[in-house]
Amino acid sequence: MPRFLIEVPHSSDTLACTRVVHVFLTSGSHFLSNADWGCKDGVHKAWFIADVESKEEARAIVPPAFRAEAKVIGLSKFKLEEIERYLERHK
Repeated sequence: MPRFLIEVPHSSDTLACTRVVHVFLTSGSHFLSNADWGCKDGVHKAWFIADVESKEEARAIVPPAFRAEAKVIGLSKFKLEEIERYLERHK
């Protein structure tokens, strides 16, 4: 199944930031309630990974108020053999 990293930026204003975290924690969504946050390090973004069928499905997990600003990145893994074949072809 495809895997996506979802990054959700938000305001650095203390009250606004706290409200965003509250929305995520009370959403009832396993993805949102287990998000990782950069706020305490000055990076006002949340991140979570979702194994879903499409980018659209991944974006739909994000609460509507934050969807437009969210980044959805398809993730992949590489195998050494695959990369070595690629490098060999492009010498």
